[in-house]
Amino acid sequence: MRMNWQKLLDTTLLGDENREEKPNRPNYAQDYDRLVFSLPFRRLANKTQVHPLYAHDHVHHRLIHSVETSSVGRSLGIEVGQWLEDAGHIDAGQKHLLSGVVQAACIAHDIGNPPFGHSGEAAIGAWFAGQFAGGHPFFEAIPEADRAEFEKFEGNAQGFRLITRLEMYRNAGGMRLTHAVLGAFTKYPALARTHVAAQAREGKAAYKGLAKFGLFRSEYDLFADVAARTGLIAEEEDGQRWWRRHPLVFLVEAADDICYNILDLEDAYVAGDLTAEKIKDLMRPLFGGSNRQFSRIEEEIAYYRARAIGASIAACVEAFKSHYDEIMEGRFSASLISRSNMAGAFARIEDTARSQIFTAPRKTRLEVTGRNILHDVLGGLLPVLLELERVDWDAARLSDYHRQLVSAVEFDLRDVVDAYTALHALGDFTSGMTDRYAVRVHEMVTGRMG
Repeated sequence: MRMNWQKLLDTTLLGDENREEKPNRPNYAQDYDRLVFSLPFRRLANKTQVHPLYAHDHVHHRLIHSVETSSVGRSLGIEVGQWLEDAGHIDAGQKHLLSGVVQAACIAHDIGNPPFGHSGEAAIGAWFAGQFAGGHPFFEAIPEADRAEFEKFEGNAQGFRLITRLEMYRNAGGMRLTHAVLGAFTKYPALARTHVAAQAREGKAAYKGLAKFGLFRSEYDLFADVAARTGLIAEEEDGQRWWRRHPLVFLVEAADDICYNILDLEDAYVAGDLTAEKIKDLMRPLFGGSNRQFSRIEEEIAYYRARAIGASIAACVEAFKSHYDEIMEGRFSASLISRSNMAGAFARIEDTARSQIFTAPRKTRLEVTGRNILHDVLGGLLPVLLELERVDWDAARLSDYHRQLVSAVEFDLRDVVDAYTALHALGDFTSGMTDRYAVRVHEMVTGRMG
């Protein structure tokens, strides 16, 4: 089976399929606008990317990383789109649609991530795993097949839940984005149980789209609609359907890979973790280096960064072209970076990040502190859910203290009707916090407010 661009670029809206597209404001542009003006996107400005926030004003937070990724994604999209037009694979002028879809998917790619960087995901998952291991009846009510959704908490799945259910038109399509953008957004089109089974069976050899999971059971039917509209290739694992990646996922992933690898180096210089010479040595193989003279080292690093990004975009475009048939048939199972002529240079950057950036003391302190904060917040709110179960899920019958706590921290209990929805409400709240707000809630639930 081969995917078809006319379906892949479907611009009807999830939850509002019959809405007429405005001639001067295409739906993909509306998607971008809705995402940029949303509260969850705004909160990314106070969520850690890699380096702890406020240690230095110039390091990246998740919002500026998302904007930069969307810029690179737009460039990748227009280059690939032009090639597809020239080859007759898409209609004349559709390169702008394709580029806009990639740009919108990129701007949303981190929208579901919790506070305190990637360590926040691990902290939330570890807390849930501990609760399941404890054998409390409340957690025992969750079917075994669903527990990985919580024990391996995943920002990608939380992001899909947020934009398709929680934000704007709650339980009625969410932000009502185009099916094309939602397809391009979903890097891992599978449930947690499918991901776990694939990893147990094949390990790292498993299909790239099963390396993590991007769907909770609560949003599975929503993605099934996206997949049907965009013509994604369906597979089945133990009676559970999953899908091959939308081709534009590879461009979204490449934009993210380019930005975080290269810009983490620039941040590492600002933070004092790497020398300027080390950073130039790592970036030079990406574009060949330069003999140009600069009056300030910061200007030289910025120049290297710009050249490195440009060359990496070109390399990923060529990789997409080289593997086009595999991508369109759902057989391609790698990142574009890893199949480009930049693979070796990026591998060296990643090795350096693991050994010298991610292990920096300030980052380690952030991870330890963030883990403790998140565990205390989760533990502090759990009694609310336990009481809610005892009063038949009627929030109006909660004790005065718990009603005050729910109001004080704005813990949304509207959709809670059983243990499964209760734990997702807890995940929604915790992952939605900014770094600073997490500290404030922590002070509140632990009684440590100054």
